Formats: sequence, structure tokens, C-alpha cells
Amino acid sequence: TIVFKNGMAKSIHHARVLIRQHHIRVGRQLVNIPSFIVRLESEKHIAFSLTSPLGGSPAVRVKRKNQKASGGGGDGEEEEEKELGHRNLSNMI
Repeated sequence: TIVFKNGMAKSIHHARVLIRQHHIRVGRQLVNIPSFIVRLESEKHIAFSLTSPLGGSPAVRVKRKNQKASGGGGDGEEEEEKELGHRNLSNMI
């Protein structure tokens, strides 16, 4: 409820989902239990976790995707597939 009231979530259900997905921390402690009891002194220390993409940390997946699109980076699998002319079925799953 506190996460919702602070405007970090769109609804109480969304707040519970964010907590279960390790996006919320209280001070330095990462919280993953929606029923976590927060003391009044700790209420002002509720924030997004440092590794959460919602908290302004670098979006790693998007950054890698943009690097592949621009031609830089990558692991060379796409070039290898072009040379062989087929795809490995394990990559399709």
C-alpha cells in the first residue's frame, strides 16, 4: 500500500507485483515480500532497487538490442547463421 500511495505503482496489485519482482527496496534491503512491515522511520527510504530498470538504472537489454541494430557488439551468431544458411532449432525455442 505504501508503494502505491507514494506513486511508485499504478495500483495496489501493481505494487505487489513490483515487490515480488524485486523492484522495491527499503534502505539498502531488497524486499520481495508484499506483506513486509515498514517502520515509520523507514518509510522515507522506500525506493526502486538499484538494479531495477524502473528506477533509472541503465537498461541493459535495450542497450544490447540497440547495439545489435547499429551493427556494433553482438556475439556473431547472426553472421554465423547467414553463412550456414540455416538456424539451429535450439535457438528457436
